[in-house]
Amino acid sequence: MSDNRLLDVLTREGVLINVSVRFWRAAKKLQAQDLGLDPDDVTDRLISLGHKKLLPREALATFALIESRAHALVEANTFPFLNGLGHFLPNAKLAEVTGKLNGLETEFQAAQADFSHQYAKLRAQAVTEWHEAARKLVKDPDRVVATIHAAFPTPDGLGRYFGFAVNLFQIRVPERLEADLISAAGQQEVIQARQQAAQEAREKIAAGVEGFVRDAVASLREQTASLCEEMLASFKDGKVGVHQKTLNRLVTFMDQFKALNFAGDQELNDKLELVRKQFLTKTAEEYRDNDKARGRLTQGIQGLADAARELAHADAREIVERFGQMGVRRFNLPEMAA
Repeated sequence: MSDNRLLDVLTREGVLINVSVRFWRAAKKLQAQDLGLDPDDVTDRLISLGHKKLLPREALATFALIESRAHALVEANTFPFLNGLGHFLPNAKLAEVTGKLNGLETEFQAAQADFSHQYAKLRAQAVTEWHEAARKLVKDPDRVVATIHAAFPTPDGLGRYFGFAVNLFQIRVPERLEADLISAAGQQEVIQARQQAAQEAREKIAAGVEGFVRDAVASLREQTASLCEEMLASFKDGKVGVHQKTLNRLVTFMDQFKALNFAGDQELNDKLELVRKQFLTKTAEEYRDNDKARGRLTQGIQGLADAARELAHADAREIVERFGQMGVRRFNLPEMAA
């Protein structure tokens, strides 16, 4: 298989995504002199003044929630790529994920507008509260309050602390580095160094992509086994035995698996479909009323857990090889959400 074939197929099967959520953290690192202390009398080994909040936590809670939801959405629908360079998002998930991120960005912008509108009032309240607190802590509260007040951005400059960005990109293996961009002085030596760097980059990316596909396959297999084990624990410990929500979790996971299975793990796909046909056509109530059926369900889920765990530790070389041969396949990009 050529070094680039896996990467070529990968770039057709999905994109890399990076989501950045920035907002003003409203924190200030206090120095010893801010508290009227001599810095020479404060040792870092024993005393840490740390970061102090300028505003109550709830003032920025909406931004923190949006940030966590955005990162959770990406984590649930992607695979980490090349040591954190980005997250690989399969085409089958592209429209759904970008659509939800667009919705979160709209929420973020509305929250930013509301925060900007309330900012002057929040700052005034915070300075008053800090003044009251400082009076009880230090001899010169005005010095502390002045430091706190100066740490607040001006209303006009507040916007630069906020941002919600979604970047979709792909990587390309460097073939060569142009010689005409290098000055004549020492050109040959520089060219050789750059070509060596390009060759090393090709080798690292090729190895990294192959490892990425293997890890992605193993990850979905591990997730399958873990979910099954959680279901079995729920059957055993739950008050009602088999709960419909528990069965629905497996149905949802199967649908998620189909969308994330860009590498084409047919073996696990077949096992999941067999469990769907054999055990997920009945309701939880039917299982609760039939000991025999409930026993078969438990055995089926246990069998899937064992098989998925075994597959997770198996050599996925065949899947990687097949994936690399998918270059001749017709490529259909899902329609993006409007």
